[in-house]
Amino acid sequence: MSQLSANDEMQLQTLLNQLLRSISDKISGAPSAECAEEILLHLEETDKNFHNYEFIRYLRQHVESSLGTVVEDELQNLTRGGQHAVVSGHDTLIHAVTQRTRDSAQYHQMMQTLKNTMMVVVESLINKFDEDQLRKEEMNREMERCQSNIQYADNCSDSDSSFNQSYAFIRQEQLQVLAEKLDSGKPKEVRREALQALCCAPPSDVLSCESWSSLRRNFCSALSEPDLTENVLQFFAKSFSSSPLNVTREIYTSLAKSLESAFLSQRLSFPSRSAAVDISSPQISRLLKQLRLMNDFQKEVTNFWIRHPEKYMEEIIESTFSLLSFHHEHGSAGTEKTLEPVHLLSLLDIKATWFNKWMHGYYSRTVVLRLLEKKYKNLIVAALQQCLHFSESFERGTSEAADSHVEESSDPGLPQRVVYTSKELEYSFFVHSLCVLGKLIIYTNGRQLFPIKMRKQKDPVTLTDLIVILINVMYRHPQPSNSDTSLTGSLLPSCLVMEELWMLCERTECAADCLYQTPVIETLLAPVVALLGAQQTNLKSPAATLILIADVLARITNTDRGLALFLYEKNLVVAHSERTFAAHIIVQFTLRLLNKALPSLSESDVSQMLCGAFIFVCRQMYNTCEGLQVLQSYGLHKAIAAEWKKTSSLSERIPTPVSGACTGTSTQETASMLVWEETLLGSLLNFAATPKGLLLLQQTGAINECVSYMFSRFTKKLQVSRCEKFGYGVMVTQVAATAPGVAALHSSGFVTLLVVELWSALECGSDDARAVRPRPTPMEPIDRSCLKAFLSLVNLLSSSLSVWELLGRRPLANKSKYTLREIPSSIPDLIDRLIAVNSDVKIHSLFHYEQSHTFGLRLLSVLCCCLDSFLLLESQYNICSMLLQSQRENVADQDTTEGAIIIDSLSVERNHVLVRVNVMGGPTERRLPSRALEEGEHPYSWPMFSSYPPPSCYVLNLQDLQSDTQQCEISAFPASSKEPKSEESWLATHRRHFCKAIISKPNTLSGKVLADLLEKVVAHLSSSASECFFSPAQYKEEKSVKNVVLSSVEQLGINMCFRYGCYLQILQEDAVSDLELLMKHVKAFLSTQRVKTSSTLISLQDGYPGHDWLASTIFLIMAGNTERSLHLLLNLSSQLSSAFIWPARIHASVHFPQEIAESGVPPLYWSTAHYVEMLLKAEVPLVHSAFRMSGFTPSQMCLHWLTQCFWNYLDWSEICQYICTCVVMGPDYQVYLCVAVFKHLQPEILARTQLQELQIFLKEEPIAGFKFSSYLEFMMGLERSYRKIVLTDMENIRNPQE
Repeated sequence: MSQLSANDEMQLQTLLNQLLRSISDKISGAPSAECAEEILLHLEETDKNFHNYEFIRYLRQHVESSLGTVVEDELQNLTRGGQHAVVSGHDTLIHAVTQRTRDSAQYHQMMQTLKNTMMVVVESLINKFDEDQLRKEEMNREMERCQSNIQYADNCSDSDSSFNQSYAFIRQEQLQVLAEKLDSGKPKEVRREALQALCCAPPSDVLSCESWSSLRRNFCSALSEPDLTENVLQFFAKSFSSSPLNVTREIYTSLAKSLESAFLSQRLSFPSRSAAVDISSPQISRLLKQLRLMNDFQKEVTNFWIRHPEKYMEEIIESTFSLLSFHHEHGSAGTEKTLEPVHLLSLLDIKATWFNKWMHGYYSRTVVLRLLEKKYKNLIVAALQQCLHFSESFERGTSEAADSHVEESSDPGLPQRVVYTSKELEYSFFVHSLCVLGKLIIYTNGRQLFPIKMRKQKDPVTLTDLIVILINVMYRHPQPSNSDTSLTGSLLPSCLVMEELWMLCERTECAADCLYQTPVIETLLAPVVALLGAQQTNLKSPAATLILIADVLARITNTDRGLALFLYEKNLVVAHSERTFAAHIIVQFTLRLLNKALPSLSESDVSQMLCGAFIFVCRQMYNTCEGLQVLQSYGLHKAIAAEWKKTSSLSERIPTPVSGACTGTSTQETASMLVWEETLLGSLLNFAATPKGLLLLQQTGAINECVSYMFSRFTKKLQVSRCEKFGYGVMVTQVAATAPGVAALHSSGFVTLLVVELWSALECGSDDARAVRPRPTPMEPIDRSCLKAFLSLVNLLSSSLSVWELLGRRPLANKSKYTLREIPSSIPDLIDRLIAVNSDVKIHSLFHYEQSHTFGLRLLSVLCCCLDSFLLLESQYNICSMLLQSQRENVADQDTTEGAIIIDSLSVERNHVLVRVNVMGGPTERRLPSRALEEGEHPYSWPMFSSYPPPSCYVLNLQDLQSDTQQCEISAFPASSKEPKSEESWLATHRRHFCKAIISKPNTLSGKVLADLLEKVVAHLSSSASECFFSPAQYKEEKSVKNVVLSSVEQLGINMCFRYGCYLQILQEDAVSDLELLMKHVKAFLSTQRVKTSSTLISLQDGYPGHDWLASTIFLIMAGNTERSLHLLLNLSSQLSSAFIWPARIHASVHFPQEIAESGVPPLYWSTAHYVEMLLKAEVPLVHSAFRMSGFTPSQMCLHWLTQCFWNYLDWSEICQYICTCVVMGPDYQVYLCVAVFKHLQPEILARTQLQELQIFLKEEPIAGFKFSSYLEFMMGLERSYRKIVLTDMENIRNPQE
């Protein structure tokens, strides 16, 4: 085993050579031989790849084979018998075996053999190295001789290494001699030798010599001679790669002129129908090589021509255009069609990459467009003529001819092709022309070149005509046949046209000029209209064509202008001999597809793809408020839901595959059905993008499945669709605004995932991050790593309905022991661990107590901004008592609770929350303490408290609230107006006076004036049968009011209203009992107005979930008069406005269909908030976009504000005017008011969106500075524009699905 054979020596030589090459960098860097030897001795310590070298592996294997038996024998000897005690330790045993092995004869024999063998190997390597050196020197001498004799092996201009060929230096005298030898009068051999010599010289020397002008002329003349062309092109290629633009432009222009002359003199005939062009023929091959060199330079020159004067670039561009258009200038004397430069250029660069690059930069684009407009417009004419010719060739020929026309058009870029038919040349020219025109029309100046006058065309071709031509091309060849393998996907006519249409759709101005035109839309929808009218279409493949049409329609609809075009432009499409809206045509066709009412498109797979494509077009419309407004009457949600239920039931019946059976077809069918089911679920889910759409989704009964589908995509961070820029954030927020939506989110696992991710970010940190340094101490109350989770929680819990659904009847755990690894999985668990931290056990269970508790208090502050959410938290968890107790315990002296409260981040947060929930008022009625500390002796100037009432500094002085009490004519008009004295109605007169009073003297509309106005208007409306929307109230006041029990939530709400009324000096000290009596009457009355429901939603099981803020507001307006308040509310209950300003009145109302009453979605959300979002997009688009980017929705805030009648957000006078405006002016003013508020807040909204705190700002901050008097005219303008839509829909409240 220890002997090495000759083969082993050869292998060792190879492996040693590989080792030395691998470590050559280390050895060559050594300053001396001793250092190199030291590096080799310590190679195992310094080289991490030491044991991976094949030489080392070979040595290890050889040692094991030579000494393996010796080591085993020694181990047995040492561990046998009584020697255990001697060598008991593992290290001692290894040392003993090693020592005995090294002393063995086998070891010495192995070492001697290796030494002798390595000496032979090393000597062989040294000898081989010497031989290699001698061979290299001989090769160098041979190369020098070759250069001196000017022998070249490669003289092809398109060789792969033309940029790296070597050359020798040359003197000016030699260049002068070579220039003379190149003269056209010299013999060809002399000229060839001169060209070869010049190819070896540095191009910079040649181009800068004094004889360059004569050399250039001689080069051009040599290009026309077949035997010299290759050498000239070789020199040009070298020059292009190594010379500045001021020189290469001369070469390029010379090359272009030479080609122009060649095409002019040769007049190559274009192949006839049966003939073909052989590009391997010498004549065509020379032209192609020259064109290829030019094309390569065209594509590269854009990288550096901006660094040179514009005139250089202009010369290059003009010489190119001159070459491509010469055939138009030099006549068409013969009738025979000639082969032109653009035909060969299209073979080399079929997609016109050169033109795309020239048009990309503004620097070159301006020159290109100027030259095209002034001198070379015929280039555009030729391209347009080719597109027309290609389109007409389909119309003239049969379908078979059309097929062959395209199927023969293989990819011209494939190197193995040398023969091209006339149709292939025509097609490559068409593709090139289409790409040029497509790039041209995306720029404004390019579109201004149209219309273009064509030969043999009566009318000039407009932009619209061009797009129609392209669409017709797409219609006639939508996809390749099964046997067509010649075309690559990107070169199909349909793919090329679709690329151009997509590019136009993405640019607003392009789409407006090119696509949003009546002829274009008519052409796109013509097959749809024909199929709807049971007419035959001339489409080769109707289903495939319609899928392409749907793709274009979806991209158009994805833009605001395109959507408006489809929804509101009636003159686009002619159907049934009359003009109609495009949106109606599309949705009607989609419904026919869903109902399988089109027999010609009934193939299952194709039908599903086609139907899904058109559903997606509709989806781009109904996921907007304005689109849903148009499509709602068609009941598309019902049709999609029915198809989904049918597909879902079929997928459940598919048998489980059996082992051994043929499962190919079954598996494919299952996969197809699952894709179709997900398509339908995704389409249904997109109804949830708008408030009213969410109601429609809930009515389909598929909301839970849709939300589960959304959750599966949300966890994968997938986008909503290919046209949607954002993820599912906005949709999750929209769904979370309602009780059924948040229940579906909870059942899907979304809430649990959100809580767990929050806890991981807050308490655990990143598990995979190495703890090489401690985490930085957060400088903000909410660390940036937790901000996203915090905002997601705010979005989830923004609505009081969602809070009631997730927290109602769910007590806190309050365990006696918490483990550090116990992770909360629900919202009550999160409150228990982060907010209700009322024991040492909870404190010790947190790794970051202060940071985590601060997070919880911040979340509590946002939740308590919604008064109904706060009332639920307080009634179930006694939040205020818990916070006060924590403040009492946070004193310096633990023996007494009367000392000063320690100022820290937690006490500051607790103080802020306590003031927020105990002091009521608008922006000028209360002061909220700051959360920031100040520099100086007193870092926190706001007094803290640990018992009620709060310090008086948190409310403004009464004199600050004194309003203008002067008398004016407005204070008398409600009582004095008996009958109208003119043709104007009584109500119209009051509305005019009311608006005038708000605008001119808003301070006079307070107190008794507004109370009388409300009472008078409501009494007048309720006395008229035509003005009563609901049936008049039938309520007997004495009927068992004493048996009505107010809930703890209602009682807490009464106490809050009483405190606010006392602060406003409206209520007396005994008004609590009067307000309780009113609330009992209202509760008794409303209980008769609600349906009996079996819903599992908590918000529908025990009456209205929250406090009746409208009843409390009316009580304060009536100065605590229970009788007047009740009478007004009973009369108001018959009015349409009560359905919107009085949420408790319409909750689960008998006036709705049973399914709507049990939906848990209030009309305040699916009507008012829906139209706020619609108007906001049109009137205040920046605010609408800010909401989209933040993942929050305007509907969430509208629901929040309106549910609590703007309490804590507006001052009392503005709240009163809000109620009166909605009653006097109409309920649609509720929508206009919200839009006006968002318009007022626009600067702050935009700023806060940038800071990622939009939700927090809107919830925690009052609406400062807003006055009805400043925005009433704006609201009246909205009324004139939108009342017909908004109020009509509000009046349809009893049948919202119609």
